[in-house]
Amino acid sequence: MPMDREEHAGVDGGIEVLKFEDGSAVGRSPVVANGRPVSEPRQLRILELRYGIIRAQALTPRESTAFIEQLLGET
Repeated sequence: MPMDREEHAGVDGGIEVLKFEDGSAVGRSPVVANGRPVSEPRQLRILELRYGIIRAQALTPRESTAFIEQLLGET
């Protein structure tokens, strides 16, 4: 995540979604249902949307590499 992002969709904690071969899914996040596992389609969609926002705001792989190399050079 770029350092200039004070807030982002993942600031409150991680997002986990497991999708199974039978088409069912279960997910959890501290923000949705207080961290309890959810399987309702609406709540799973909220988790997927939050994850999509995080991906959209994140550094690209090239930017991430440059950022890490910059940090290593500062130590």
